[in-house]
Amino acid sequence: MHAITIPQPGGPEALVWADVPDPVPGEGEVLVEVAASAVNRADLLQRQGFYNPPPGASPYPGLECAGRITALGPGVTGWAVGDEVCALLSGGGYAERVAVPAGQLLPVPEGVDPVTAAALPEVACTVWSNLFMVAHVRPGETVLVHGGASGIGTMAIQLAKAVGARVAVTAGGKEKLARCAELGADILIDYREQDFVEELKAATGGAGADVILDIIGAKYLARNVDALAVNGRLVIIGLQGGVKAELNLGALLAKRAAVAGTTLRARPLEEKAAIVAAVREHVWPLVEAGRVRPVVHETFPLREASAAHAALESGTPVGKLLLTR
Repeated sequence: MHAITIPQPGGPEALVWADVPDPVPGEGEVLVEVAASAVNRADLLQRQGFYNPPPGASPYPGLECAGRITALGPGVTGWAVGDEVCALLSGGGYAERVAVPAGQLLPVPEGVDPVTAAALPEVACTVWSNLFMVAHVRPGETVLVHGGASGIGTMAIQLAKAVGARVAVTAGGKEKLARCAELGADILIDYREQDFVEELKAATGGAGADVILDIIGAKYLARNVDALAVNGRLVIIGLQGGVKAELNLGALLAKRAAVAGTTLRARPLEEKAAIVAAVREHVWPLVEAGRVRPVVHETFPLREASAAHAALESGTPVGKLLLTR
């Protein structure tokens, strides 16, 4: 088969379309013929040599895919050859075929085409696990989503609104903020021109956010704690703004607040399966009802993954970038 490989870390040009061995599904796995994958920032980090796949995972980038099951490994039940699925991966989505643990499969939701479905698994699992399984967002709470126009952000807005939360977002520029508003965001903050702490407190009568979903990390740590409400929860899922910062524990204690940091890719199989099962139970009905939808900015041929990486690095996309066969 063919896959996008990374012979040497580097810029987008480091991605190379090459002949590679076919994967073979092991115990509890299925083989998926990939129709589409999607580009995530973790893929950019892997290409640069900063985020290697966990042991035993495919060496090729790609944390999600959609396609059709072509073979079942030993011990797989509940799935059949020919089923159209999308999947959460530890790697390997940028390929013609990929072996997937059965617990990380999802059916393509009704009303979503089999290509667009590739935009769903990573963001749905990331957002649901962090906003609801870690931060326990409740109706009426205020949720601040940094990077509201990103793939994660566009999903977070919709899911938080679906459970009755009030959503604040940061994004760069009027166009991106307008797209966030279309998805349901209530409080729009242009991080280039406005201080998100001041704007959030002004919009909440000084209370702040009950939950903050953060992709920035160190650069925003102190300001995020300042922006939290009493009993607030800060969940850090990205480090675009650095890895080290000082934390004022006095401020954290005064607010009886919590800070959590999570990743998804390296979790044990049973934890991923539990997250996928929760997404199927809670998120898929919202997608099939049209209350939550995948947001796709642009589609590229798989062999042109380098162009898709350059597009994501430009900072212009709203939502996801897809790679198709």
